[in-house]
Amino acid sequence: MGGRLSSDSLGLILGILAVAGFSVTLPATRVAIIYLDPMIVGLGRALIAAFFAGMLLWLTRQPWPTRSQFKGLLLVALGVVVGFPLFSAFALQELSAAHGAVIVGIVPMMTAVVGAIMLHQRPSVGFWLVSAFGSGLVLWFSFGTGADGLQRADGYLLLACLAGAVGYAKGGQLASDIGGWQVICWALVIVAPFLLLPVGWSVVEHGLEAPLSGWLAFAYVSLVSQFFAFFLWYHGMALAGVVRVSQMQLLQPFMTLVVAALLLGEMITMEMIGFALAVMMTVAIGRHMPIKQR
Repeated sequence: MGGRLSSDSLGLILGILAVAGFSVTLPATRVAIIYLDPMIVGLGRALIAAFFAGMLLWLTRQPWPTRSQFKGLLLVALGVVVGFPLFSAFALQELSAAHGAVIVGIVPMMTAVVGAIMLHQRPSVGFWLVSAFGSGLVLWFSFGTGADGLQRADGYLLLACLAGAVGYAKGGQLASDIGGWQVICWALVIVAPFLLLPVGWSVVEHGLEAPLSGWLAFAYVSLVSQFFAFFLWYHGMALAGVVRVSQMQLLQPFMTLVVAALLLGEMITMEMIGFALAVMMTVAIGRHMPIKQR
């Protein structure tokens, strides 16, 4: 008779499902910015998501965040609602989705570091070694298989990675207190009024003309990347911990490359598959490494 999934196992499953949702973000962004200004794609998607977030909070009668929770939610908003979407949109004006995917592969290590500092956790030496090895594989893949070396726009991507890591870590911490989906909903609602002016200016300057493919891509980053995937992500972190669940994102570059191949015609090689399998092994090993509370 099978037992129920443990909290850790369920949290990791939710993390993987969230990463699957996030993995389409860069290719979809790359499609959307062909037709729409990066400011509209990067920040406008938050306004769309904020509408649904506000409706959900109102319909479920969620209590207002406390002052300390509000400060944390503002940090989440600056990281994953403003910072990562905007910086990545600017970067993808010059970079391919594949290039972006492999550079974003360093986010798990950044999130682990930020999470350990914020949450006063002490991952074991083995955890750090496995995480560093996984991140090293991603970077090796980046520079060794057609990522063309570092480029100017990589600076935007690195800022996006740092912003995302901070937003992930703080959101995971808050999720244990107010709930996973509530975190992203409140973060969206809090920051939305400040996005109206820059998004409105961009609409006036650049317009909103795009074919169906552009609008479908924008709809994806608005409703999945910026909204539903975070429900799973933050709930997974609340169950299994920020540091451990963050390592599931090591799989994202390879999921993204598959999506980029399907949407943008990029080729998948045996070398790519080999790196993906190696990174998956580091995720599996890292799951069993101890993480202590200070």
